[in-house]
Amino acid sequence: MDIEDVHKNVKLLIDGKPWNIDDVDFVKPGKGRAIYRLRLRNLLDGSTLDRTYHSAEKIEEAPVTTREDQFLYREGDSYVFMNTETFEQMHVRERLLGDRAVFLKEGTVVTVLMLGDDPIDVTLPAHVDLEVVGTEMGMKSATITAQNKAARLETGATVGVPAFIKEGDVIKVDTRTGTYVERVTTKK
Repeated sequence: MDIEDVHKNVKLLIDGKPWNIDDVDFVKPGKGRAIYRLRLRNLLDGSTLDRTYHSAEKIEEAPVTTREDQFLYREGDSYVFMNTETFEQMHVRERLLGDRAVFLKEGTVVTVLMLGDDPIDVTLPAHVDLEVVGTEMGMKSATITAQNKAARLETGATVGVPAFIKEGDVIKVDTRTGTYVERVTTKK
């Protein structure tokens, strides 16, 4: 692949390791070849790297694929996913999911980025609906600003919610920020 064809979120293979392009800075000096400064993030360990390339240089694109998998259950320090097309099961280490693991509920369909047969990233849906299993007591005070209280969800996650949310309500949570979006259904 030519360096001129790179853009944000292209996956590269550098020294046998997969990297994501987080940022591209293009500079065309008055004389000489154009310069491409890349901010790269390692897809295996999250480390960052800055690299500079000149026009006409060749780089290697990483042979990554994506697939849809469904979360089945947790087993020890790994999470078991099933490919929605082949029904094959795959174990994903907890460290690959990081903080996002608290939003996984049985049956959630995720996008898995694969390098060969190895998962290197898991993308959760932007929003998930989760049931509230416990809340703090809300403060009863006259204020102008909205008061939030902590709510414990069915997956073990804790998020701040408005005072009117109670146990049994189902709420929509943004998995990218870990914040409350809206109430989906209320307890009868």
